[in-house]
Amino acid sequence: MVGSIDTLHPSLYSDGSSYNCNGLEEKLDELRRLLGKGADDPLRIVSVGAGAWGSVFAALLQDSYGQFREKVQIRIWRRPGKAVDRATAEHLFEVINSREDVLRRLIRRCAYLKYVEARLGDRTLFADEILKDGFCLNMIDTPLCPLKVVTNLQEAVWDADIVVNGLPSTETREVFEEISNYWKERITVPIIISLSKGIEAALEPVPHIITPTQMINRATGVPIENVLYLGGPNIASEIYNKEYANARICGAEKWRKPLAKFLRHPHFIVWDNSDLVTHEVMGGLKNVYAIGAGMVAALTNESATSKSVYFAHCTSEMIFITHLLAEEPEKLAGPLLADTYVTLLKGRNAWYGQMLAKGELSRDMGDNIRGKGMIQGVSAVGAFYELLSQSSLSVLHPDGNKPVAPVELCPILKTLYKILITREKSSQAILQALRDETLTDPRDRIEIAQSHAFYRPSLLGQP
Repeated sequence: MVGSIDTLHPSLYSDGSSYNCNGLEEKLDELRRLLGKGADDPLRIVSVGAGAWGSVFAALLQDSYGQFREKVQIRIWRRPGKAVDRATAEHLFEVINSREDVLRRLIRRCAYLKYVEARLGDRTLFADEILKDGFCLNMIDTPLCPLKVVTNLQEAVWDADIVVNGLPSTETREVFEEISNYWKERITVPIIISLSKGIEAALEPVPHIITPTQMINRATGVPIENVLYLGGPNIASEIYNKEYANARICGAEKWRKPLAKFLRHPHFIVWDNSDLVTHEVMGGLKNVYAIGAGMVAALTNESATSKSVYFAHCTSEMIFITHLLAEEPEKLAGPLLADTYVTLLKGRNAWYGQMLAKGELSRDMGDNIRGKGMIQGVSAVGAFYELLSQSSLSVLHPDGNKPVAPVELCPILKTLYKILITREKSSQAILQALRDETLTDPRDRIEIAQSHAFYRPSLLGQP
């Protein structure tokens, strides 16, 4: 495969198709010039966190640019010591033997025997170990190219030019606070691209959202113009399998435009946008409602009618919330709905909702699920509910024309909070909420948002 350590044909994709090597090298050289890299100084890129999207992102870069070894160094960091259980090892062995290219590669690298032994229970594999061979623990069915894995965080980041944040939002602050200790004597300022979709809530001095890019900025002191967000309506495994996809990189113009060009490929189109925080927040918002969609699908045996009823109500709530968070919410409508749609179709949050409703998972198992990784929507439910329940943000309720907290006009969000956070209700409550005859017409909720000056810049920490 392209970019693998032992590749002989760097101009070919894993499926045999070719691409323009010279064009890639030109893009790499252009970015190196912008970063002031000398001839003998490789561009150092490290992905921090090895979940599905973080691993795929690193693999895409390795596939494209890994052949230019003297000009770029691409690595990925993950914590050591995570054991692969016997069932996963057995499944991994089946995946290896179903892919002739992967099987041949492992044999050539003298790495196949350890997977045989793990299948038999004669040895334990570790997540960082298999990642070196191109297997992400959260995405076993999609083999990647071999990756350069570093388990020491200081070694991974201390001299990195570009750091990709592939961590869940719930881990971002802690890890980047540690990273800041290794950057105290840096002369140059790194660029950080965050892939994380999730938010936290803060109530002081006023209720506001904290996003991963803000966490990174505050933890490290890296200027916000050097911190960007990349997201879009996509599924990591499908992107690596070269399904056509697109995304946006958001942030300061100085870096977003050259990075969009650097990351763009024929099957993965990257646009750029200046609106960093609202795109980032919208990426977290869709995860909230995806969990409920999964519950409805499971509880109604995939009823198209029930799912469409839910979709009408959840999208109206999302539009309502968007009007609170964005000065020009109409510009976000397309990206938000697209991201929501793909998450409902195949995202881990919708899957999680299904498994909860079917009784195959329980809330006591936590938010980090084996084979899937962190379910970001759970913490986002808590954060959005906490923010929108503040009386200081009150809006007029259409019935009685009295001021209420915004969450009172978001019955789906309220119900998800009671299912997932306080756990006072079962998954069945999501259907009860939909079938409540007193429920506001979704159209009315949208009209309320559009007919009032709803925008609350303070929610995004803006004056």
